[in-house]
Amino acid sequence: MWRAVLALVLATGMANARCEDHKPGARPQNTPREFVGQTLDEIIDRGWIEIAVYEDYPPYSWQDGATARGVDVEVGRIIAESLGVEPRFRFVQSGETLEADLLNYVWKGAAVGGRVSNLMMRVPYSSDFTCRVEQVVFTGQYAGERVGIAYRIDDYPDAVQEPNADGRHPGGPVPSFFVYDPVGVENDSISDFYLTSTFGASARITRYRTVADAMEGLARGEVWAVMGPLSQLEAGAGEGVAVHAPLLPGFQLSRWTLGVALHQSHRDLGYAVDDAVAAALADGRIAAIFAQYGLDFTPPDR
Repeated sequence: MWRAVLALVLATGMANARCEDHKPGARPQNTPREFVGQTLDEIIDRGWIEIAVYEDYPPYSWQDGATARGVDVEVGRIIAESLGVEPRFRFVQSGETLEADLLNYVWKGAAVGGRVSNLMMRVPYSSDFTCRVEQVVFTGQYAGERVGIAYRIDDYPDAVQEPNADGRHPGGPVPSFFVYDPVGVENDSISDFYLTSTFGASARITRYRTVADAMEGLARGEVWAVMGPLSQLEAGAGEGVAVHAPLLPGFQLSRWTLGVALHQSHRDLGYAVDDAVAAALADGRIAAIFAQYGLDFTPPDR
């Protein structure tokens, strides 16, 4: 998933204006019916909707035995309930790019044994990026995400433990500290990219397979801090660990919006999804989901 966000950063950051350097691609022809998905009426008639979520990705989506859990799963259930159908969750792997994930799970299907799902959750949204993948509708923006820093309180005893400007997270180390202090990041993530591009070889970076692995390294004392998505840091923070979201000067995409993706042929489904999400944002159900998992909720830019 981090690679998908990094690819989005690089792709959108190079455009001078929305879609200025984009040349429309050839429309897919003779696409097999099973790769196109189902219409809203067909979904309602059969009584269930398939929703793709990333596998083993707490606190957003994971399997607890036979039960699907996580923020994205609960938002998916809200959408299905609004449509009057049963949600069926398909756990998928993150690819090297966001475009690859959208091709494999939303509009075409993998080359070997692939199929598309009706919806895909946790898709980073950018108005510039929407014109680059013409086969996909991006809708239902349900949350914002931002980069934060988790740190061992014992290693930063002088950190200001009072609310900062957003009123929620205590003060703590900022990226410039990591020229001297060891910091953990997920390998090839945007935090890795930011620290490497900003400080080069001077940064004391330890790279882990996942943010969860980095947080375990923090608990063991291998690093003094971890930089990554705020919700993942909050979910992995144990005793003696604080989390904050400092200002990150020069970080092009330290905040982003998350939404739902579906095949461009099914805009009626897209409208229904967006209506369901808008209602759940308005009455507080989505904020309550984040609270249920012990996370702060950042409203999306819609």
